[in-house]
Amino acid sequence: MKRILTTLLTLMLIQSLVAQKATSDDGDAKDCFESLNRATFAFNMGLDKAIFKPVSKGYRMLPSQIRTGTSNALNNLSNLITVPNNILQGDFRSAANNSVRFIINTTIGIVGIFDPANSIGFEKSDKEDFGQTLGVMGVGEGCYLVLPVLGPSTVRDTVGSLVSISGGDAWYNITVKNDTNYVNESDYYFSKGLSGVDFRAKNLEAFDAMEKSSIDLYATVRSLYLQDRKKKINNSNDKTEAMEDGDWDTLEN
Repeated sequence: MKRILTTLLTLMLIQSLVAQKATSDDGDAKDCFESLNRATFAFNMGLDKAIFKPVSKGYRMLPSQIRTGTSNALNNLSNLITVPNNILQGDFRSAANNSVRFIINTTIGIVGIFDPANSIGFEKSDKEDFGQTLGVMGVGEGCYLVLPVLGPSTVRDTVGSLVSISGGDAWYNITVKNDTNYVNESDYYFSKGLSGVDFRAKNLEAFDAMEKSSIDLYATVRSLYLQDRKKKINNSNDKTEAMEDGDWDTLEN
């Protein structure tokens, strides 16, 4: 907990010093490292074409019941991150709803494969993460970043991911930090990789269309990511243009 608080305070200090310089005239995060970001983006696109896109196409060939059950289970696991962030944001109603959903779906829903909680009135709500919580607290985005494999991010969201791994992600703590007889480290990384494949499979057509229509695909992805993050921080119901509802930062959570 002490490490988390130290990280948060350090980030807030840095942000207070650079917030204005890291924000463009239109209010979006500045692309301070554009040359490096574009190189990383090109690397990620090559990785996508070689691995993620083919795997996602294969995943799409599975029966819809299997894909739905997998997506449900992954969403159920995400509550281990969402609930603490609901509490940090002061949204206790959502925290209670998501806690009950997790308990019901993990037990009656067989580790979340099924969603009986929704049937009895505990509806699925938006995912929350530490990057969003920092945004709600007023911490600025900082510069835009493209991370290897993980993709679009900002300084704030990257620090939020580090906070999550350093102690705020219960799923990480159970699998990676502790030896148990039921789950291990590989289960954590497999779930994260599968989340990325699930998201990519849901957006195959959307991303293909975006590639064909974009004059500058890098700039388009940057704009969509920043729009999506603002929407989530403001709890807006608007749908991010050209993309299915989901998370750009699925692999980081």
